[in-house]
Formats: sequence, structure tokens, C-alpha cells
Amino acid sequence: MAYGEKPQTHFIDTNEASAARMYDWLLGGTENYEVDRDACSQLLKIAPSSQQLARTNRDFLRRVVRILASEKRISQFLDHGSGLPTQDNVHEVAQRARPGAKVVYVDNDPMVLAHARTTLDDNQNTMVLDYDMRRTRDIRRATEGFLDWDRPIAALFVSVLHCLPDTDDERDPAALTRALADHLAPGSYMVICQLVSDDPAVRQGVTQLMAEATNGNWGRVRETRDVRRHFDHLEIEPPGLVDVIDWRPDSPPPPAHLRPTDWVEWGGVGRVPG
Repeated sequence: MAYGEKPQTHFIDTNEASAARMYDWLLGGTENYEVDRDACSQLLKIAPSSQQLARTNRDFLRRVVRILASEKRISQFLDHGSGLPTQDNVHEVAQRARPGAKVVYVDNDPMVLAHARTTLDDNQNTMVLDYDMRRTRDIRRATEGFLDWDRPIAALFVSVLHCLPDTDDERDPAALTRALADHLAPGSYMVICQLVSDDPAVRQGVTQLMAEATNGNWGRVRETRDVRRHFDHLEIEPPGLVDVIDWRPDSPPPPAHLRPTDWVEWGGVGRVPG
């Protein structure tokens, strides 16, 4: 594994919830603390389908990486906000479909970094960057020589943009995805999805809970129209922007009456034109 150019010592605060560790708990993982489990308990009271959505999202990630590697012949992946390693990580899925595929994981959560550097140590086609995902220019500079930016790359923003707040500068989520698209070679892909809700009470309740639990390391629960903005400059791949459970499923998705009504993971895949 190649390491990022900016080694740092991070303090793991066990008194403050982490979105990555909460996601780990929702997936049935063990790399979390009591503060994360308590926050998840409160989250489930507001949005009872959260655990189901975490699993649906993970299935989508595996599926989309496999399809991009096997059908679109993508051999380079840039995973923003990669989260804690679990079964069938991006590099495992990509390298099964396309041996030699290179994967860069970008995250600045200290526990994510510690586990990634342990579990990926023997894989020379992976890189872990200790960066804020919004530092697009720095990420490109750090990966030059590992990724070939003149060839197509699949950039992943899977269930992570809701962790970023809205701003009036280049750190805004929509500005971030547009800036990265400008760096990507034609024929690259961007995978973008996030948690959205039509229910104002869910949007407000979850946003407030997560902001308090993570000490402000959170953005907001958005609406589908907010997600569409990320695709304005991209050619949207079939089947379009959807609940990710409907994005090229491997088995028939559940009928409407069995689906969550509080919130969903919504988005899709866009291709950089040219």
C-alpha cells in the first residue's frame, strides 16, 4: 500500500460520535464506541430505516464498483470518505473484476486511517490519503504517479456528501464535485449518492442530532433536487438518478409498500463528457 504524503497524529475522541463509526455499527461492525451506539439509537428513533439503508448503500457500492470495473473497464478508483474497512471493500471488488486496478482511499477520520493502514499494508495497488476530501488539488498532486489522471478514473462520493455543510466557496459539496469533474479525463465516472428525505421533520431532526453528536462534523439531510445539482455537468448513466436499491439491482427490489418512508439513499452514476 502507498501512504499519503502527510502523516499526522490524530486523537480518537471517544466522547464524540463519528459518522464513520456510526455507519460501522449500523452495518453490524465492532469498530465503534458507546457514544456512537448511543447516537445510532437516537438516530433510529427519528429514522427507523437507517440500518436498512446502510446495508442497501453498501450493496450499491459493491455493485457499482463491480459494474464500472467489468463493463466500463475502469481500472482506477478514487473513494472519498471511504469509511472503516469492512467485507468487500472497493479495492477487493475492483481487483476481482479487474486485476491490477488501483484504488485511492481518502479520509481524515483517525480510526479509519489506523485500520486502513493495517488492513491494506500488503496491497501495492492501494493508497490511503489522510486528507479532507474537499482538497481536490492536493489530492490530485498526492496521487500523481499512482493514478494516471490522463486516463478515466471512477470518483466515488457514496453516502458522504451529507456530511459536508453548505458554503459559499469551493468547499461547498456541489462546488467540490464540479471541481473534481474538471480534473477528470473524459470518459471518467462519478458515483454520487446521499441520504435524502421528503419529510421536513426527518431532515431537521437528523441534521440536528448529527450536528450535536459529531460536534459539528456534519452537513445536512438534503432533498433529491439538491443531489441533481451534482450531475448538471455529467452524462447520467441508465437507469438515471434513483433510490440506489433500484440502480441495476442483482435481484428484484422490494415493492413500494415494503420500502422506507422516512428517508432513502438517492443518486446514481454520471460520465464526464468528451
